[in-house]
Amino acid sequence: MNLGDLVVRRSYDGDVTFRVEQIMQSGAVIKGTEFRLLADAPLDDLVQVPPSRVTERGQQAQIKAKESLTLLHKERQEQSRRNGDNLAGSWSPSASEAAYFEVPGKVLHLDGDPSYLSKSLSLYEQLRIPAEGHHVHEASMAETLHRILPRVRPDIVVITGHDGVLKQPHSYDLYNLNSYKNSQNFIAAIRTAREYERNFDALTIVAGACQSHFEALLGAGANFASSPGRILIHALDPVYVAAKASFTSIRDTVNLSEVLTHTISGSQGIGGVETRGSFRIGMPRLQNLSKLKVTPSAI
Repeated sequence: MNLGDLVVRRSYDGDVTFRVEQIMQSGAVIKGTEFRLLADAPLDDLVQVPPSRVTERGQQAQIKAKESLTLLHKERQEQSRRNGDNLAGSWSPSASEAAYFEVPGKVLHLDGDPSYLSKSLSLYEQLRIPAEGHHVHEASMAETLHRILPRVRPDIVVITGHDGVLKQPHSYDLYNLNSYKNSQNFIAAIRTAREYERNFDALTIVAGACQSHFEALLGAGANFASSPGRILIHALDPVYVAAKASFTSIRDTVNLSEVLTHTISGSQGIGGVETRGSFRIGMPRLQNLSKLKVTPSAI
């Protein structure tokens, strides 16, 4: 067995596919390929699988991910249509005067997994969301945010990577931070972001990964967090929530019901508090859109 090999765990009936990240004398550190899960496993519990193999659970997650992405695209199209209708009804200007521009909320995405970061940035680009991403080890996220937040000045911060409940020889306490692999690191990063901006509507924070300590992440200052049910969350769930915040008008709050229903992992995977969106419309249409990094639209 080598670094980078794809494996499943015998003890879990091969329900999730992992990639081998580190090999030790009697075990390995493995990371989920579809889910943001970090785990330790004995070498004799691991079975190598070919790249083409997809578990039933992974297949279901892929189907749900495609459905969520399709829904996001549909919502964006409907939103642009509504914006045009609303402006036409309010202003009734000529065609040239009616042109406007859109300013979605800007995302700063910190990810402990380079592969997931690449997928996330690709999705932001497809949805025309201005985003900057950094691959950062979970333990370094607080320091990184302290350094780059004043430069990036985002509307939305995504703090994610890998997490999981530690295996304990005896019973463990799901409300004790010591029971988690990376929840403490996510909390430190959230607190750093909240020191930078305390207003929950001026900076939306989406934080957590698989099985993260949901209550502690919210208590530290996150607007949205995983995982209420201590379940596995899909790699793109934080991106979906960030996209909803980016394209929700500053006049409205993010629809919590839609977030809970349409994320890939559902209400047991993601939760949060009422939060105002960060999407704005401007008029008239700008001639040089690149400097503002906005999305052009016209009625």
